[in-house]
Amino acid sequence: MKHLALVSALALTLAACGGKDRPAELAAPGDGSAADGATGAGTAGAGDAASAGPGSAADFERSVPATVILFALDSYELSPEARMVLDAQAAWLSRYPDVRITVEGHADERGTREYNLALGDRRANSAKNHLASRGVAPGRMTVISYGKERPVAIGSDEAGYAQNRRAVTVIGG
Repeated sequence: MKHLALVSALALTLAACGGKDRPAELAAPGDGSAADGATGAGTAGAGDAASAGPGSAADFERSVPATVILFALDSYELSPEARMVLDAQAAWLSRYPDVRITVEGHADERGTREYNLALGDRRANSAKNHLASRGVAPGRMTVISYGKERPVAIGSDEAGYAQNRRAVTVIGG
């Protein structure tokens, strides 16, 4: 039963991360360059086919087991499952050396804003450091922490908290 809940949580998280509005959200925290908002963007129609090609965000999401890794309470230590996901991401990124990523760190709603921003930063950097240890150039990776500001699960229970303790790898950055 727990496994089904985790799979459902990952599916919901992937759906939340893969929407076409996602690049616009990332444009504000970036450095303001045109590349920040352009990755994966496009209007419905002919542009979508091109954005789904090799090296695209859609290709990444199709090719790796997940774009999201989860963390234990008050932790930024990578679980064996998280390492497996990041290893697959690193393998994909090695095939597309010009692709840049943003690693987003998130926390659940418990704790102060400052604490959760710091924890989200440690989680994102933990994922980034693992990717770097697998050959992904650090200059291709940007890290941002949203703390508890962007939950994927609303609800003050352990199931919701567990989904919100995460790092998300987003193509573009």
